[in-house]
This record gives sequence, C-alpha cells and structure tokens, in this order.
Amino acid sequence: MEIVLSKILSQIRHQEGKLSSQMMRTSEEAFKMTLFLNEMLCSIKAKVLQTGFANEEQEIDFFKSIKPQILGKLIYYNKVFRIETTCPVTNGQIHQSYYENLLKTLKSEYKESICNEDFYRYYRADRTDRDRSYFRLGQINYHDGLKSGVFEIDLSFSTYYDNKIAHIIANELLYTYMLTKINPEKNPDTILLNGDANKDISWTNSQNALIELIYALYASNSIAYGKIGIRKLALIFQVLFRTPLNDIHHSFHRMKTRSGSRTAFLDQLKNSLEEYMDKDL
Repeated sequence: MEIVLSKILSQIRHQEGKLSSQMMRTSEEAFKMTLFLNEMLCSIKAKVLQTGFANEEQEIDFFKSIKPQILGKLIYYNKVFRIETTCPVTNGQIHQSYYENLLKTLKSEYKESICNEDFYRYYRADRTDRDRSYFRLGQINYHDGLKSGVFEIDLSFSTYYDNKIAHIIANELLYTYMLTKINPEKNPDTILLNGDANKDISWTNSQNALIELIYALYASNSIAYGKIGIRKLALIFQVLFRTPLNDIHHSFHRMKTRSGSRTAFLDQLKNSLEEYMDKDL
C-alpha cells in the first residue's frame, strides 16, 4: 500500500481553505477540521491494517513523515477547539491574559517533555541511522525508559515515535496560533497582524512553495539584511497568510533531494513574471 504525502497535505489544505472561506467561528472551523482529520486517519488506518506495507522503506516513511502530519494537525485543531470554547471573553485584558497564560504553559511543557529528549535532537538533526528502530512496528525498546503513554497507543498502528513527532508538529502550530491571538500592540516583536483582521489574505499556492520562497529570502539576506532567523521569518509569513507551515526544516531537506528542479516555485515565479512583462510589449 502506498500513501503519498503530497496528496495527503493537498487534501488537508483544500479542506482548510474550504472552511476558511466560509468565515465561520474559529471554534467551529477547528471542530470541523478535527472531524475531517479523524475520519482521514481512521480511513488510512483501516487500509494499513488490511494491506500492510510493501517494504521496510515504505513503512518507515509512513510512520516518520505521513502519519505524524495528519495526527499532528488533528491534535492541533482539537486543542484549538478546546481553547476557543473555554475562552472567558472575546476581548480585553482577561482575553489577552488567557492566551498569554496558555502560551507560557505551552512553552513550559515543551521544555519539560519534548526538547530535552534524545529523540527530539535526533529528529531535529534530520538523522536516519535509527529509523529502523523508531519507525517500524514492533521495534519498541522498553529499556529506553519510555513514558507511560506507550501503553495507551494502538501498537498495531503506531511505533510510539510517530506520536512524538505528531506532538512536536502540534505544539509548533499551537505556538504560532497563540501568538496570533495575543494583542499585537503589546507584543510587537512576536506578531505582525491580528489573526481576525486579515482573514481575506491567504496563501493559495502549496505549502512547499511558501517554504521555498521563505528560504530564498533568508538565503539572499533580502529581509533586514539577513538578521532575522529562519524560524522568525517563517512565523512572519505564517501570521501574515494565516497558514501553518508545520516543520519547515524537514520540508526544506526534502526539497534538497527532490527530483527535477529543486527550486520549482522560484522557476515558476520567474516564468510568470516574464510572461506578464511580455503582455505590455
């Protein structure tokens, strides 16, 4: 059984765009995305359990790159729904304090349970030497002193570490979301625009296209003479276009090894601009 990541991400983006265009409340949008992603994950799980994987490489790719993207967004949207349906007010100091406290809690949990782990460093370093241990079914090493969550997952559809990647992705999306909810006047260094004020501004190309553009601007020192880091630069674009970018580090490394042109979007931009210029001749 072969599941293509680009197709999965395209389906998710399509549903996000469809719901966003309906201008519904954030809580309602998050709820509908939760249902959509849960149904998608259940459908894929049924196929995996029925047909399995063609080879080891396909299995590793699924649990390292594909499932975490779906589960990560599912966790994210479910948390957004819970956050929005328990928010005490719609504006004012209490509203701001609510999101600021949530952000502090998120940062604390991130430091305690994610970034200090050996696996986090393995994942961030884009290593592959332990992929066979981390991303194959039935390979869990309990001598590593794993957290009790390992006993709560379905081991027929999880290697435990795919869940950990999903939580990394969800936390990064939540971090961006929290920043968009905090008052920009009191947080000028972390947010550009209020999330509700620019709903009509959206990125309508692929996620990889935006990441390619961000890295090009970063590599060319075109913004603030290159003094802005890639993470902050990505955050600016995420806030501006209301588009979560998941893990841009891994997306960039996949671009470096993809077949054909490694700068497909930039090539397309050049061609589009030249065609537009030719119209005026």
